[in-house]
Amino acid sequence: MRAVVQRVKQASVSVDGSLVSKIQRGHLVFLGVESGDTRQDLEYMVDKIVNLRVFEDDQEKMNLSVKDVGGELLVVSQFTLCGDCRKGRRPSFSSAAGPEDAEFYYEEFCRLAEEQGIPVKKGVFRAHMEVSLINDGPVTMLLDSKRLF
Repeated sequence: MRAVVQRVKQASVSVDGSLVSKIQRGHLVFLGVESGDTRQDLEYMVDKIVNLRVFEDDQEKMNLSVKDVGGELLVVSQFTLCGDCRKGRRPSFSSAAGPEDAEFYYEEFCRLAEEQGIPVKKGVFRAHMEVSLINDGPVTMLLDSKRLF
């Protein structure tokens, strides 16, 4: 499982010109589910993202989590994070989970994050989305549940 996590002042998702979800301060999370991902991968990602200390404290050090600052998550499913661009010029998506598994883990990710007390908004699974954001910092983190980077 892979994620791109961006600290945002605000973020939103629209589909067909209609606003679907919007958050203020928090994380925009692009989540890619790979075939072979397990409950352990899911739990690792939820724990890592809700407790990732990238918000500034009173001394302007990144020392607070989205949970600490009362922030929100906007979670967008993005299978392209599973793309392999090492060979040729067209990405291979053979490592991406199939739609049923990907949707299950996407929904479970959102549910588990909500259980941690984080307000969660979502994109629309398998839809063509327009994502807007104001990245705060900018702060952008890459996460991989297999700890490849």
